[in-house]
Amino acid sequence: MADTTPFYITTAISYPNGKPHIGHAYEAIAADVIARFQRLQGRTVRFQTGTDEHGLKMARKAEEQGRSPRELADEMSGYFRSMCDALNISYDRFIRTSEPDHHKASQAIWQAMEAKGDLYLDRYEGWYSVRDEAYYDESELVEGEGEAKLSPQGTPVEWTVEESWFFRLSNYQQQLLDLLASPGFLEPASRRNEMIAFVEQGLRDLSVSRTSFDWGVKVPGSEGHVMYVWVDALTNYLTGLGYPGDMGNFWPASLHLIGKDIVRFHTIYWPAFLMSADLPVPQKVFGHGFLLNRGQKESKSLGNVTDPVALAERFGVDALRYFLIREVAFGQDGSYSPEAIVSRANGELGNAFGNLAQRTLGFIAKNLEGNLPAIHTHDATDTALFEAVDRALTQDIPQAFDNLALQQAVEAWLQAVFACNAYIDAQAPWTLRKTDPERMETVLATLYICIAQLAVAICPVIPASSSKLLDMMGVPEVLRTIDGIRSHWYSGLAESGYKIAAPTPLFPRLELPAEAD
Repeated sequence: MADTTPFYITTAISYPNGKPHIGHAYEAIAADVIARFQRLQGRTVRFQTGTDEHGLKMARKAEEQGRSPRELADEMSGYFRSMCDALNISYDRFIRTSEPDHHKASQAIWQAMEAKGDLYLDRYEGWYSVRDEAYYDESELVEGEGEAKLSPQGTPVEWTVEESWFFRLSNYQQQLLDLLASPGFLEPASRRNEMIAFVEQGLRDLSVSRTSFDWGVKVPGSEGHVMYVWVDALTNYLTGLGYPGDMGNFWPASLHLIGKDIVRFHTIYWPAFLMSADLPVPQKVFGHGFLLNRGQKESKSLGNVTDPVALAERFGVDALRYFLIREVAFGQDGSYSPEAIVSRANGELGNAFGNLAQRTLGFIAKNLEGNLPAIHTHDATDTALFEAVDRALTQDIPQAFDNLALQQAVEAWLQAVFACNAYIDAQAPWTLRKTDPERMETVLATLYICIAQLAVAICPVIPASSSKLLDMMGVPEVLRTIDGIRSHWYSGLAESGYKIAAPTPLFPRLELPAEAD
């Protein structure tokens, strides 16, 4: 029986002190693929992304540029929203933490934690990384050049002394261990093991306010204090649902999709804040890997930072989306290059699927004057193909998506495409046209149905191309779900007199740009 419970998915909100890079695009695309797949399954989906605009890093960046943090946030957040729109990200809300409803939500969860007795005023002395917006214990630091100390991520830290509100994180140690040990809460397993080890070392109370800058959410009733950016940032997941009002049936979140470098904040600090506020914890947090440029992590100093919108303009949005989901084992680090994008797009999208659709639909347009072929008598080879495609559609692909094995989901789809190509080569409708016209029609009708089913199945990954193909084939919008495309729709479409025009190539062949040759 199909799962009809609401599905709420979020990305991490991006820190907009610089323009988006390919890692931001990767997370947004992966989340979008998951959201679109859940919609295909018939679930009501809420999908949120956005920007995290407060904190010392933004304040300093704005000061360097001689403008206000608000002006910097307005400009930079716009680049992230534009990236999402350019990459066909189907978000329901693009949230900004500088918006008034988010300030209200952040102050509400603060007051709930305060009412629980989990906040107290004290003095903070310790190491702080402005770049990570994170505090680190002395034992976590690594040696840099000279006598410099660095965070575990290699970012500079500075000694900070100021009055601060603290959260009694230590009160939640056992509850967090129990949560981390619960099946499915944190994946992949390597991230879960890291967090369990961290908590088992013992948790110290967490500094959750700052007085050294004022660009942030004001702490209610505490003059001069703004919230530590992670209290503010993490609360965005509640803000988008209407907290502190009615959040409908979407909370707890079904999935927080984040980078592996911020797993601690999402699986230790965030659940503890929620427990303190008497709110349910998320159902699942998944920490994906990094996307590397030819095997190297992107950085401004190396000069290898890639603009994802420029990459999409060069190769096509769907080609880029397909490559990122197909190429990288989700949860692990992966690498990309122009050569690899071109190879996947030409070989799999173009030669395998695009050519299958072009051959089949073009043959119908040319030899049947665009009239959809009639189904006569199916034989065992037809049945075997239907079964292979249906197995991919209803078992292999959904199981892989449900397990967040995105690469395996595309692989299952591709195997069904290969089965269709083997079938058309074996049945050779171009030969049947002369020897057995009725069999030719049945073969073409079988392929027509299977191609439509495969177009729906891959729609979460290449939504624009799939929609273009389904439009060309006359498949109504209402049928573009897993259940809909498995219904007996073909005969009705054929009997309606629908005629298909000569198709245009779905995936024009890509060439490497001159600088990548």
